Amino acid sequence: MMATDVVHGTLNATVIQSRSLISRLHGFFAKVFVKMLRIFAIDRGHYQLYTTIDFGLARVARTGVVSLNPRNPVWNESFRIYCAYTNCEYVVVSVKNQLPVSAQVMGRARIPVSQILRGKVIEDWYDLYNENFSEKLKSAQIRVRLHFSHVTEDPHWGTGIRDKDFPGVQDAYFKQRKDCRVTLYQNSHLSEQFRPKIELDGGGLYSPPRLWEEMYEYINGARKFIYITGWSVYTEITLVRDRERMIKGAQGVTIGELLKKKAEQGVTVLVLIWEDRTAVRILNKEGLMKTHCDETFEYFKDSKVHCALCPRNPDKRSLSLIQGVEVGAQFTHHQKTVSLDSAVADDSKTCRVVSFVGGIDLCDGRYDTETHTLFGDLYSVFKDDFVQNNFEGADLRHGGPREPWHDAHSKIQGPAAWDVIKNFTERWTKQADPSLLLDLEHLPNLILPEQEDLGGPESWNVQIFRSIDDGSVVGFPQDPSPGLGLVTIKDQVVDKSIHSAYVEAIRRAKNFIFIENQYFLGSSASWAKDQDCGCLHLVPIELALKIVSKIRAKERFAVYVVTPMWPEGFPDGDTVQAILHWHRNTVEMMYKLIGEALKEQKSKAHPTDYLNFFCLGNRETMKPGEYVAPEAPEQGSNYWNAQTNRRFMIYVHAKLMIVDDEYLVVGSANLNQRSMDGARDTEIAQGCYQPQHINNGGRARGEIHGYRMSLWYEHTRVLKPEYLKPESVKCVRTVREIAKKAWDAFVGKTIVDIPAHLLTYPVQVHNDGSVTDLNDYKLFPDSQAPIAGKKSDVIPPILTT
Repeated sequence: MMATDVVHGTLNATVIQSRSLISRLHGFFAKVFVKMLRIFAIDRGHYQLYTTIDFGLARVARTGVVSLNPRNPVWNESFRIYCAYTNCEYVVVSVKNQLPVSAQVMGRARIPVSQILRGKVIEDWYDLYNENFSEKLKSAQIRVRLHFSHVTEDPHWGTGIRDKDFPGVQDAYFKQRKDCRVTLYQNSHLSEQFRPKIELDGGGLYSPPRLWEEMYEYINGARKFIYITGWSVYTEITLVRDRERMIKGAQGVTIGELLKKKAEQGVTVLVLIWEDRTAVRILNKEGLMKTHCDETFEYFKDSKVHCALCPRNPDKRSLSLIQGVEVGAQFTHHQKTVSLDSAVADDSKTCRVVSFVGGIDLCDGRYDTETHTLFGDLYSVFKDDFVQNNFEGADLRHGGPREPWHDAHSKIQGPAAWDVIKNFTERWTKQADPSLLLDLEHLPNLILPEQEDLGGPESWNVQIFRSIDDGSVVGFPQDPSPGLGLVTIKDQVVDKSIHSAYVEAIRRAKNFIFIENQYFLGSSASWAKDQDCGCLHLVPIELALKIVSKIRAKERFAVYVVTPMWPEGFPDGDTVQAILHWHRNTVEMMYKLIGEALKEQKSKAHPTDYLNFFCLGNRETMKPGEYVAPEAPEQGSNYWNAQTNRRFMIYVHAKLMIVDDEYLVVGSANLNQRSMDGARDTEIAQGCYQPQHINNGGRARGEIHGYRMSLWYEHTRVLKPEYLKPESVKCVRTVREIAKKAWDAFVGKTIVDIPAHLLTYPVQVHNDGSVTDLNDYKLFPDSQAPIAGKKSDVIPPILTT
């Protein structure tokens, strides 16, 4: 695969109509077949015809269904398609008949990619062939219009935000809002000792905020409403635990008690959580995913808090069985939002809407600080919140290490906070009792979006993005119009604007990108193997192609990716190993493209001068007064090994991307197909920037810069001058050196307090871009689990990608 064999840009495609579609059907058997089609078609009288567009194995578009005029159907449906595909000879347009169980290919047209790449508008009739292109269908044709533009033709390619009037992502359900305020959080809490000295524009210092403290105060202060969505909401957790910063009246108060109290005060409290169908009270009240959904519902059942459990597929349209697995039931509602009203001042009757959006659920195991302790505070802070989901039989009686948790979240004030509420009301109306919703626009003393006055030099522009379909919300039009960023997939209207936000931000990037995500797998159409697994989103290959473009331009660019050492769960289990396998395929694809570009340019640089993967880990020596467990894990088990060696990964659950210190995407969406698809897990995210702190020739030094530097300080425990210019080779190699020293301390025979949490991800990248296991490490420390992963013969890829 050569780096030049790439279709990279945007394709505007219109499927207009087809003609003489069924003239090929003749003879007795054909007539019988046609009759059977009509019997089993959905409306028992017409064909259910739709078209698809494919780049190789990548399905990039699908029209709606046309039931009338099966001989000459008209769709006239347009798409704006992001393209980033390698070794693609043809674009294939297929006409299909939708049957109750599957689809029958009525005809296929094949359009050479070389014709599209000329950049001209193409509109023509194309001959239709049978499914494998072995036979041309008599007179049958399809008419399409195509116009491809290369990324370099985009006036915004590599320009960053560029100007204060950047309009945001254009094809999106929610538009960009001006005059907002944003607060960015790392972890659910930070200790008093966490005080990095990070200078911002104007000479001020960045002040890291504390999420769960602020969330407690906002919930406690709400007067009219509290709306919550969650993958999990566990009523028994406490938000405020730091005795050095204890809020009066907050000690020991659980989130369940707090919400009940507010409901008793007359506040409308609505809680919308995913219903894990494995959470059967008699068998396993937590559920296989340990969401506590059934427990939470029962807790609020006889209170004034209204709690609704909602499965991912309430209307059953996209449920299917694959190898005996009900696939739809395995997808989740993954959004994590809190929206409420907050007084503009302590003595004011006037309130404004505030919304929290990010990756942190209000559930057990999420409380942590920048120290990410493994064995400390087990019998105090974590006594009732000990979580370790990676070992069999792990609990407080058997001792640490606990599972440390690194995450990211945000708070929005201003017009965009109302868009988060719109998402909530659309979901609640679809899956709960809409009569419980307040008419917020007519509540007295509540500032409406058009009345907000949060502008000024430190204001933010914010845009809300989602992955969701009309099976989970109301309000989507059945026939999406251009500009809403909605598409039709299997007769469902889908919003996949989170994917659009990532692609647009990467294409605009100038200098560097920093990513933290729970998963990193995608762009399977360009993998060396397993291209048919369906993990098609474009984020990884867009990153790689951005680097390739910079290598060719002889410009610096750097991408830093932080992921967990392995996905949460038993590291040698089928699910974890499958995800690791997809991850390795992704990493190999990216480095190969970069290696080929360096060879093409005869550069002596190494691929890791441009792209690096890291994970987080901790190792601790025993401290005086440390909790001593009354029982020990089984000798020789992974649990026993980790406890003996006093080390464990820090679980990266954050979902964020920072571009050039200008622009930030943060939310609930992982970098996998489940989160990016729109028709799988439901997600929400926000993209934001400060117009007064964009990089116009200088360096962006606003709050996003402060946030990124604060994260790097947490991970490396130092602030280096090189961090101010992340794209430089000096910075890349400095960070790699810190991470390598930390890895060596993490895996060394001597138990030490490691110098940093940032570890090099345990793979070896070679000069040509090939990827192998890291020297002596084919297995994760303290386990028998292969780092490279293994493809599962049991679990279908649709669930692990």
